[in-house]
Amino acid sequence: MINLRTPIRFRDALPSATDVVVIGGGVIGVFTALYLQRLGAKVTLCEKGRVAGEQSSRNWGWVRCMNRDPSELPLAMEAQRLWQECDLQVDGRTGLKIGEGIHYLCSTEKKLESWNFWIDIAKEHGLDSHFVSKNKIAEQFPALAHQQYAGALCTPTDGRAEPWTAVPAIAELAQNEGVIIRENCAVRGLEVEGGVVRGVVVEDDVAGGLSSMTVAADQVVLAGGAWSSMLARRHGVVLPQLHVQGTVVSTTKMNEVVSGQVKDESIAVRRRCDGGYTIALSNTIHHLGPESLRHAIPYLPLLGTMPDVSLRPPPSFNAPNNWFGSGGGFASSWSDEEISPFEKTRVLDPPPDSATVKKLQHLFLERFPTLCEGKIPEISSSWGGMIDAMPDVVPVVDRVAALDGLIVATGMSGHGFGIGPAFGKAVANIVMGQNIGHDMKRFRSDRFHDGSSMRPGPGL
Repeated sequence: MINLRTPIRFRDALPSATDVVVIGGGVIGVFTALYLQRLGAKVTLCEKGRVAGEQSSRNWGWVRCMNRDPSELPLAMEAQRLWQECDLQVDGRTGLKIGEGIHYLCSTEKKLESWNFWIDIAKEHGLDSHFVSKNKIAEQFPALAHQQYAGALCTPTDGRAEPWTAVPAIAELAQNEGVIIRENCAVRGLEVEGGVVRGVVVEDDVAGGLSSMTVAADQVVLAGGAWSSMLARRHGVVLPQLHVQGTVVSTTKMNEVVSGQVKDESIAVRRRCDGGYTIALSNTIHHLGPESLRHAIPYLPLLGTMPDVSLRPPPSFNAPNNWFGSGGGFASSWSDEEISPFEKTRVLDPPPDSATVKKLQHLFLERFPTLCEGKIPEISSSWGGMIDAMPDVVPVVDRVAALDGLIVATGMSGHGFGIGPAFGKAVANIVMGQNIGHDMKRFRSDRFHDGSSMRPGPGL
């Protein structure tokens, strides 16, 4: 996991002008920059904190096609191929393991049957997803307390990677190919003239953040994750984006009883390259604030399909790395010459939820009692992450009609890591006016304002 204590690795000098500025050094921004450079553009990537410092190093590490929205699935399938290509180009430093499979364990026959819709979607796209019997589960996972499961849905071609090494490795690849990357460099705003984007205004961190400078560019990609809606709102662009907080736990090194990923109705488990397991809950927390009220109506259809979101009040304003204390949900205007909310919180680093950590330890023990030798598993670390979500649980990847030259790629809703290469390549093609190769209508930016009905996609 990457945070503000992680040393700065990317410190390229900023140009006065470039073809494209990418805002945000997460998985989407990094892959966008890489593929833009390969299409012949001069690219500058600005990251306010650290590359992969937020959700791109805090996610589960799944590289999956299973249970994707049908519109996402073709991109997810392409993403696996692109991950493999890039992993070879960085000498395996992404930790990619494709083909170990993902199993969704089902406690009842009824739950198992509820996945029939997915079998049809997978078949339509030529993806191998199939049911696994209770006896087969016992054979594949002998250490699992399998008697509680009626079967599983499996996609054997799915895989995993190591988030905190993968994205920085791809960033180094992009830098080596010519992308200018600068960490600790917040974009305070867009330079706009007559409704046309002319560049970005960034902090002049050489001067201690007391002044700013402009980087001229004809096109800007906003891939700021949880911060995207705040910057967009400053320029009159409304993105109904909210944020949910997840907690992830890393165990110490243990024997291998799961080589890929398994998930049931309560817990998700991934084998890591260091010999431990990453474990998480589907449950998330949303801290209520002004944004919650501002965007309540578009989210109403989602409430009936996402019962695992807990609503809580804002955390203490004195808490470190506090989303609200930095202006999250409140700030909508500031000058280019003053310190922005993006500088006040370089890396959004929410603490893990302590109750969730304890619950995960007990759930892991219940499912793997022999592996744990009857004891609560030891953890090497735990962390929180802020997931940028949209009302229909699919991203916004599109040009913004109101600001010529602005492309938004945000709201990955917990799906961004695995699908990152394909969405990054799609954004690069959008910027360069190339054939995208995919139907992107589902991800258009105006779907929340043009009277379209909300059709929630799947969660995890």
